[in-house]
Amino acid sequence: MEFKNKILTLFSFLSAVLFTAASCGTRRQAASATGTPSVLFYTPAAVTQPPVSAAATPTESASLPPTPERVPEADEFVRIVDYVPEAVIDLKYATTENFTGQVIYDFTEAYARYGTVVKLAQAQEIFSQQGYRIKIWDAYRPVSAQFRLWEICPDGNFVSNPNVGYSNHTRGCALDLTLIDSEGNEIEMPTSFDHFSEKADRDYSDVSPAAAENARLLEDVMTSCGFQGYYNEWWHFNGTVRYEPELEFQPPR
Repeated sequence: MEFKNKILTLFSFLSAVLFTAASCGTRRQAASATGTPSVLFYTPAAVTQPPVSAAATPTESASLPPTPERVPEADEFVRIVDYVPEAVIDLKYATTENFTGQVIYDFTEAYARYGTVVKLAQAQEIFSQQGYRIKIWDAYRPVSAQFRLWEICPDGNFVSNPNVGYSNHTRGCALDLTLIDSEGNEIEMPTSFDHFSEKADRDYSDVSPAAAENARLLEDVMTSCGFQGYYNEWWHFNGTVRYEPELEFQPPR
């Protein structure tokens, strides 16, 4: 009888252990199904989980992908080469190499509205596929420079009269430019910059076939990217979005 009682006691103990284990397994499965376990069960799998990866520690944060920089608003002034690094900047009005023979403004970096520069970057991508780069002769032009140009050349066909309105250069949405080849040479165009003659217009019938072809290429690509050419100047392009004139911004020297 004593042996039988020991057997029954052992059987009861084993039954309790199995019941407890089964209950824990059921609770683990239920927690897994919800995805939000509230109790940590020390199962063998949990014990053998690897420690937190060292990559997540603060000392490794520098290796993570950088946070994207803020995208400028469309009407913000930006430096063109920051967004079109292939562009060559040769601001003629910062030198005496212009029709006035005088320095009109004292900065050498080209600026324009961000919305205009985005379109210019698209144009440069197309030109790059054909082996060309953009050379910029004039971009944003302070209103003081516009008054100076009007004093020297009061001709509305070639200089906007600041007394009755503002130039698109002052609005930051106009660009004067040409194309250069892979060696940095300007390709043949109808005229040089600020050449105030009939050959400078977009008729192209009175210039060489090569100059006409190159000018049409420039015009076609710029037009396809959201610019409009000015008829009297093959080099001048206005963005189709016309911003308010800027009366205070001055590019750094």
